[in-house]
Amino acid sequence: MATRTVAGVDGRMWTVRRKIEWSLPATGDDFEHDVDGGRGAAVLILSALFVFWLIIIVWRPEGVHIPWFLYAVGIAVVLFFPIRWLLRRPYTIVAETAGGYDLPAERWTGLVRGGSKAREEVRIVIRRIRTHGTPGYADSPLQPVN
Repeated sequence: MATRTVAGVDGRMWTVRRKIEWSLPATGDDFEHDVDGGRGAAVLILSALFVFWLIIIVWRPEGVHIPWFLYAVGIAVVLFFPIRWLLRRPYTIVAETAGGYDLPAERWTGLVRGGSKAREEVRIVIRRIRTHGTPGYADSPLQPVN
């Protein structure tokens, strides 16, 4: 979790942070996507693939030579989805302030997918706070929370 304290153009001190989410937060917009086969289906498919490749490798005839690059392709195919899953995790970005002398306290939150996109969004939010005094902009994933 990365946290930055930023002084706004209006004098308020903002705290901007990002945090990786290991499970997707339930939202009303994504209701039709929250029903899945569960871990049982994933374990069944992955174990079937493992057994398939094990049979192909173990039962090959003696005279057959498998080039090294086919092993590399097999490993790349197997590792593609776990690496993609890890790199595309959602991040929650939060910008909040306790308020100022006559300014109210504010809290803005948003969800961004991917680590590099989350870092870029935090940079944009910090720049917006320093120049405009608010973390939101036209296409911002951050929304005010009451």
